[in-house]
Amino acid sequence: MLTQRSRYALRAMLFLARAPAQSPPIPMTRIAAEANVPRKFLELIFADLRDAGLVHSHRGKLGGYCLSRPSHLISLGDIIRVIEGPLALVPCVSRTAYRRCADCADEAACAIRHAMMRVRDETARILDGTSLADATAEDLVAA
Repeated sequence: MLTQRSRYALRAMLFLARAPAQSPPIPMTRIAAEANVPRKFLELIFADLRDAGLVHSHRGKLGGYCLSRPSHLISLGDIIRVIEGPLALVPCVSRTAYRRCADCADEAACAIRHAMMRVRDETARILDGTSLADATAEDLVAA
């Protein structure tokens, strides 16, 4: 299940993705209002997204935020991993944070692990295969 923090991050990033190319940085207050995200919470989220290289911040009177690369090069999976960590539901199937389950007798024969591996693979396929550009285009089609 996605946390509220991830939903806020996705909404804010989708808002930035809808901005015209080469537009000036968008102020935090506008992003928060348009994406319906509490400003203080968004500041913390954007600090993580900035540290991960997904957004650029600009200081000053005309400052704000913009995507660090084109929207077709940022996937929903990129954003969720920054906010949530690995996509895997159990640590024994994580590609980036593998940990053996303490209560598992035989990892190779574990039916739960095999099912969760399929879940992880399909989740990653969909989220990594959906860019911000794809998601905003889908929003326009649905409207």
